[in-house]
Amino acid sequence: MKIRKLALSLTIAALLPLAACSAYDTRPAAPARMADGVLVGSNGMTLYTFDKDMAGKSACNGPCATNWPPLFAMDGDMPSGDYSIVVRDDGKKQWALKGKPLYFWAKDQKPGDKTGDGFNKIWHVVTP
Repeated sequence: MKIRKLALSLTIAALLPLAACSAYDTRPAAPARMADGVLVGSNGMTLYTFDKDMAGKSACNGPCATNWPPLFAMDGDMPSGDYSIVVRDDGKKQWALKGKPLYFWAKDQKPGDKTGDGFNKIWHVVTP
């Protein structure tokens, strides 16, 4: 009986630091949220998809990615629900929704701007 109590106490003591660490994880549950009928990043800026992307693969690299910055995933981020992570040509990780990589538009100036919607008929805001 004493051995069981000792083993249980040691197990609890070993797990407590892990529980404490997870309590301080401040990353959002999802990489984006809905605002004013469109998907936005944590900064409140509108997110877009690109018609030339294939599911799970970004076709927007180099100068394209300067104008359309990817919604980058951070080390330790984990896919969840409809959100996945794709690896870009430069090796960086990018969030995708239902396999479609997500981007910001460099010319949007403030949260709520949607100036990239319909750009060249291949860029679109993400709506529900």
